Amino acid sequence: MMVSTDPPYYDNIGYADLSDFFYVWMRRSLKKIYPDLFRTMLVPKAEELIATPYRHHNSKEEAKVFFEEGMSRTCEQIFKYAREDVPVTIYYAYKQSDADVNGTASSGWETMLNAIIHAGFSITGTWPMRTEMSNRQVASGTNALASSIVLVCRKRQEEAPEIQRRQFMMELRRTMRNALPKLQESNIAPVDMAQSAIGPGMAVFSKYKGILESDGTKMSVRTALQLINKEIDAFFNEQGEDYDAVTRFCVDLYSQYGFNDVKFGEADTLARAKNTSVGYVESQGDVDSAKGIVHLVDRKDLTKEVDPSGNLWRVAQQLTRAMADEGIEGAATLYNKALPALQDKVRDLVYRLFSIADQKGWNNEAFAYNTLIQSWPDIVDRAARMKTAVAAEKLFDDALMAK
Repeated sequence: MMVSTDPPYYDNIGYADLSDFFYVWMRRSLKKIYPDLFRTMLVPKAEELIATPYRHHNSKEEAKVFFEEGMSRTCEQIFKYAREDVPVTIYYAYKQSDADVNGTASSGWETMLNAIIHAGFSITGTWPMRTEMSNRQVASGTNALASSIVLVCRKRQEEAPEIQRRQFMMELRRTMRNALPKLQESNIAPVDMAQSAIGPGMAVFSKYKGILESDGTKMSVRTALQLINKEIDAFFNEQGEDYDAVTRFCVDLYSQYGFNDVKFGEADTLARAKNTSVGYVESQGDVDSAKGIVHLVDRKDLTKEVDPSGNLWRVAQQLTRAMADEGIEGAATLYNKALPALQDKVRDLVYRLFSIADQKGWNNEAFAYNTLIQSWPDIVDRAARMKTAVAAEKLFDDALMAK
């Protein structure tokens, strides 16, 4: 038997409630033909496998337990009938996250992965797939997920070993360092990056019978998710090590203050740590400084000329502005003006800026960066066609001159 399923997304959508809209009209027409199917006035809801507190005495914990137990029973049944030679595929897209002192995780992902792993599966592959329409109501003007993550699962080998946390961390880091650049190169939308990266990380976690903590207990799925998210943050932070000094300063200033005011002394200390100064960055046009107050220049006020010195920060902000104001045509024109060596680095920087804005809850900022990356293939394609058109026009002019 082959299983490919799209299970409920924790507490995201109450399908039974939505079904009532259609059910009442169908019941009117069909209850005499299908009396058993339409014996109730509304769609039955108590059995629906979603974590909605209002169905469980307004208790989030009771709702969570209900969902966990139901999903565990479901995965155990799938495991029982799954074939050894055919993988199980599970579609999942769940953005919400929650944080504690140990880091960021997601109750929806935690519950789903717990059920899959405890049933006896290991995750052997993940495929981010663009399945969500950007014009659907929940995505309009927001950073809603654009992709579903397809988890490819197989029965875990019975002889799978247990390993120590230290070994797991080494393998996790190695795996994530290989997987994340590939996800970027495949143009995964920034809003989908954290969800997509869960797959490679959990593939490491789930192939073992257990990851042993220092006290001998087994590592939880929640802890594994937190460690995966820390590796994602570390990866983006490390990408900034080869940025130019002005960009490193601007990114750090942005991550702490956004485009808001900061005292000169604090900004200057930050600048000198990046081997630059507020005065120099101001002379380049990236910050304003007056009366002891410093702030990043809003991208709408930046010069439209591309900096030939290799200032990644400015090119990223200019491209973001061009995409918002002029669309793909404007962004492609500016893309062609940037140094070729900057173009991919700018894309990587925009991923990092999205991550900062998303974590800070700066929704408009995150939306602007996410839109730019999602449009990146179209921008690159349009830029290439612009270059070809210019080259063809030049050849034509040269031919006329030769006559």
